[in-house]
Amino acid sequence: MLRTDRGSYEVTTVAGERVEAFVPAALPPSPLLAIDGQLQQSLEAAALALGRLDGIATHLPDRALFLYAYVRKEAVLSSQIEGTQSSVSDLLLYELDQAPGVPLDDVAEVSSYVAALEHGLRLLGEGLPPSIRLLREVHRLLLSTGRGSSKMPGEFRTAQNWIGGTRPGNAAFVPPPHTAVPDCMAALERFLNAEDDMPEVVRAALAHIQFETIHPFLDGNGRVGRLLITLLLYDAGVLRQPLLYLSLFFKEHRTVYRAFPC
Repeated sequence: MLRTDRGSYEVTTVAGERVEAFVPAALPPSPLLAIDGQLQQSLEAAALALGRLDGIATHLPDRALFLYAYVRKEAVLSSQIEGTQSSVSDLLLYELDQAPGVPLDDVAEVSSYVAALEHGLRLLGEGLPPSIRLLREVHRLLLSTGRGSSKMPGEFRTAQNWIGGTRPGNAAFVPPPHTAVPDCMAALERFLNAEDDMPEVVRAALAHIQFETIHPFLDGNGRVGRLLITLLLYDAGVLRQPLLYLSLFFKEHRTVYRAFPC
């Protein structure tokens, strides 16, 4: 096993091929992040922007209507990163039981994204902490319909997956073996609920990349990982309404985003 500061590579055999699967080290990073200099300035700017965004919510004339449309816009953008062709108008028609102008699976996937986000927010509101259960519940709703409905909704994968390439042997990145997923996710859960002085924006960022590195599900990891950012900031009280969505930024900078194991 080859070890690095960020984790270790576990050599496995998949379909007769030698594969180096990456198992990330548990969070928080060791040594701890040095939040100073440019990083400190960026963090302060982010906190200021989040405060302004949160303040806007109190001045919306119809908060429920705004969130209704805003969440659906995010659902479309996040799903488009995964290759769907649905639009906001397609989604609204689908929700009105009318025939959309795109493949039904596409718009069903987007509708499931909305349901998954709303379910996650509801569970947090009922007192469920950020946890494995929360992520599995969100994933279950996300893959309840559409093309991913046969890929173990709400369950951790029981086989090796990979990112890029046609098989693990020529993949751009190979996440941990499925046998390591439960331990990796348990460590992530502990990090999500750690009582420390880590800024919540930093925690959300680290949790996002850690989740995507583990890639615990057969499908839907990218969408769940992006939802995780919003859910964490909402749960921490950084945002009183789920108003921060990064899919548009990720879509516009997809080359850089996909350079990481997500």
